[in-house]
Parts: sequence; C-alpha cells; structure tokens
Amino acid sequence: MEPVWIGITTSFSDGEQSLELDYVRAITAASGMPLLLPVLDDESRIREIVDRLDGLLIPGGPAVTTGLIGNLPDDLPPCDPLRWQSDTRNAAAFLEAGKPILGICYGMQLLNALAGGTIYADVQHQVDGALIHSKKRGGTAHDVLLEVDSTLYDVLKVPSLTVNTRHIQAIAEPGRGYRVSARATDGVIEAIENESGTVLGLQFHPEKMPEQMAPLFKYFVDTCRYAPGIRPSPP
Repeated sequence: MEPVWIGITTSFSDGEQSLELDYVRAITAASGMPLLLPVLDDESRIREIVDRLDGLLIPGGPAVTTGLIGNLPDDLPPCDPLRWQSDTRNAAAFLEAGKPILGICYGMQLLNALAGGTIYADVQHQVDGALIHSKKRGGTAHDVLLEVDSTLYDVLKVPSLTVNTRHIQAIAEPGRGYRVSARATDGVIEAIENESGTVLGLQFHPEKMPEQMAPLFKYFVDTCRYAPGIRPSPP
C-alpha cells in the first residue's frame, strides 16, 4: 500500500519552527506518514509541496486576527505574520485541490476565517454564560455535544464526549461552506466540518486524547487515501 503523506504546519517564533510530538504520533498511529512543512513566503513552492501531499494538518497556535470580534486579551499573542501567510497559503492550496484538511484549535479558526467566518477574541468575556475554556486560566475538562447528522458523530459514534480545555478564542459564526458539528454545553462551537466531511475543524486538542480520538485520526488518514473530495465510509 502506498504511504499517505500528511503535511503538518508548525509553530513559528523568533525565526524558529517547532511542533509538539503528539501531532506526529497521532498521524503515525493512524498509519499516516507525517511531513513537517517549512514556513515559506513563496506561493509557487507551497503549491509544489501540496501537489506531493495527500492531506494537511494545521495544529494549534496563537491568535487569529482575521474576522476578529473584539480585542485580543493580554495573555493571547497574535500569530506571527510569516506563519499566518504560509499557513493560509497552504490551506488555500489544499482547499483548491480538494484534499482533506484537519484543523485543530488555531487551525480550525484559520479555516473558518478563510471562509469569511468570525471569531471571538476572548469568548470567556464576550459570551454570557461561557465556561472558562483556557487551561492556563483555570479551565478544566468539559463536555461537548455532537450533532447526530455530522461526520464527526459518524466517526466517533458517541452523542457527547469530555474534552480538554485549551483555547481563549472561539468561532462566533461559521464561514461559508461549514456547519457546526459539536458545541460545548455552554453553546460555544467546538467543531465544524464541510459538507463532504473532508475538512474538519476541532476546537479541542484530539492529539492529547490518543485512545479516544484514534478513530478520528484513522478517518482523516483514510480520507486522504481517496481521490480529492471523496470521503470514505465511516469505520
């Protein structure tokens, strides 16, 4: 069987790229071949790389400022412009090619912003009744409720699950082509997906939940094995 190559974007700070090993482990455990992508400002080179890959994982990161509602809090820095430019070009190229994408936290917000959606700068202080969704602010694990007609529900086969809490921003309105597939019990959006189920966005961090989220990463890698724009049958 041919290897399934999954490009993974990285964090970028002070001219250095980095990535938590949990992302690599999640992809390899699902029989994918992870490839860390360089931060590039050359669109033609990005497209050359995209042509050779089967899928894209955009991991967590700092604040998204496109489509922002409100002002960023002091404890959330904005994304480095070079990373943002590179990540958005990667995402746009994969979307144009119809290749699968999994966006996690910042990655989900980036996908939403590219589709014209909006993002709360600080959901805890902007939405009445919102839980504390940031671990560094004292937030704890919380439950999310899955939409029963969603790909996420088909893959995980549960109506609800307990997830980690690692974000300050949150989606206010989904962008064009996306629908909500899960919400926290306070109503905050925790997952989005496109109609075909080939582009998924999660607000929580599934790579930190390896046993529970193994079916999700398997689904993502299996989706990347198929022709662009076609989802496999759920496991």
